[in-house]
Amino acid sequence: MTGGRKELMEFLEKLEIKSHTVEHPAVFTVEAMMPYLKDIPNGIVSKNLFLKDKKKKGLWLVSCSANREVKLNDLAKKVGASGGFRFADEAIMVEKLGVGQGCATGFSLLNDRNQDVKFILDAEFTDYSKHDWVYFHPMENTATTGVSPEDFIKFAKATGHDPIVVNFDE
Repeated sequence: MTGGRKELMEFLEKLEIKSHTVEHPAVFTVEAMMPYLKDIPNGIVSKNLFLKDKKKKGLWLVSCSANREVKLNDLAKKVGASGGFRFADEAIMVEKLGVGQGCATGFSLLNDRNQDVKFILDAEFTDYSKHDWVYFHPMENTATTGVSPEDFIKFAKATGHDPIVVNFDE
């Protein structure tokens, strides 16, 4: 069984993580979402990619800044992924993260109970002096939820995922 937005909010509450959520129409791209987030408090909005490495078929979730250009081959080399990255099938994402297209998010790690997915996090999300909030879909693309950077790391670790922090600028 996979959890959704309700289970996510209950999990955040159990961890004593404060959050705030902006409701908006369903969006499938970062570009479509950004107009609805123009009034959010100081923070960084995520773009999320669900990937598979070519040789070992390992699964990876990447959360990075919404305006970040991600070069899959460069990223694969940085994290030691076998043979480079390609996008994983939506059916696998639904099976492992409990979300479909347009809803992949760092918060969907809640559903990866067997830790089958490795988690790559943009180093910008851990620059606590720069951002008060980090924003992700709450496992549905009709809202965006913010938590503090420290609390997001606390959340990820509580799901059994120690983020692989990558500096995309290097």
